[in-house]
Amino acid sequence: MFTKIGRAAAMAALLTLALSGCAGGTSEPADPAPDPGDGYGMTEEGAQLMVADSEFGEIVVDAEGMTVYMFDSDTQGAGESTCEGQCATNWPAVTTDGDPVAGDGVTGELGTITGVDGSTQVTLNGWPLYYFAGDAAAGDVAGQGVNDVWWVLSPDGERMAE
Repeated sequence: MFTKIGRAAAMAALLTLALSGCAGGTSEPADPAPDPGDGYGMTEEGAQLMVADSEFGEIVVDAEGMTVYMFDSDTQGAGESTCEGQCATNWPAVTTDGDPVAGDGVTGELGTITGVDGSTQVTLNGWPLYYFAGDAAAGDVAGQGVNDVWWVLSPDGERMAE
């Protein structure tokens, strides 16, 4: 069992890894973080997005309450993701096996693209969606503002920069 200091050290190490994954770092990749995109937020129909209250106001989360993010390096509506390699390890795509489902309050247009790994990646208002490996539980928003390029989204699919 981790002590408070041990948990803090582990989170600091994970955050450092995440920052280097999308900041052009050349360090050797560490063991991949658990993929919060594996089965999170899925219904029989497909990925479901919902609205949750956060310290930033109402944001979009999946059906399990895990926060989803957009990446400034992507181009809204371009139909492709630019997050690959170590970036994709630290920021796994929100994927679906069917059509994505908008829960109560989600007003942005849902869609899909072919992700960098060939999976079907969910989009909101034209933005490819991602999880942050540093978010350990529903309601976590540790990815907000990382490297000034990762942002939560409002229910209408707009970027919520700090």
